Amino acid sequence: MVGVAGRRRRRLLALPLWTLLLMLSGGPVRAGSESAPPAEVWLLVDGASRELRVMRGRELVQRFTGISVGRAGIGDKRRRGDDVTPSGEFRIAWVAPKSPFHRFFGIDFPDRASADRALAEGTISEATHAALSAALARGELPPQNTAVGGQIGIHGLGAADPLIHERYNWTQGCVALTNQQVDELSQWIALGTRLVIR
Repeated sequence: MVGVAGRRRRRLLALPLWTLLLMLSGGPVRAGSESAPPAEVWLLVDGASRELRVMRGRELVQRFTGISVGRAGIGDKRRRGDDVTPSGEFRIAWVAPKSPFHRFFGIDFPDRASADRALAEGTISEATHAALSAALARGELPPQNTAVGGQIGIHGLGAADPLIHERYNWTQGCVALTNQQVDELSQWIALGTRLVIR
């Protein structure tokens, strides 16, 4: 025979996790309360509108217009030199505050999907795939010198022609802003900042 305590424990275990957390926390956290966690700041690159948006949760914080992406647009990046900006979700993995492109915020590309696709298509070897997979599993920057590509990020123009930037997608797979825009953007970026490219 199961006692009252046993039945209560069984009922609690049947509740969804978010309900249990709400009960344990003493109720909902209200906006503006001291214990409310800040919403994540993340970046959204929208190729269709040529915009980079800084978001806090679902709230738009800042919008940068007139950005440029790879000459071949945004999509599945299959190999180094294809001029495609990879679509998907990434993290800022390294920063070069001084670069030929003014500032450079590198992302953790190649990601797992790109590595798997490159292996299936014969672009990379099993050994390279294993190295990429191991780095990603450890949360480290994957090798940047593979045939699937690397050295992808968000950067400024440096000494590039602003008129070309205004008219064309011109990069080899990166996301480019003006030098002034990338300086402004830098206040929102840290290692680990989430970036969605679509």
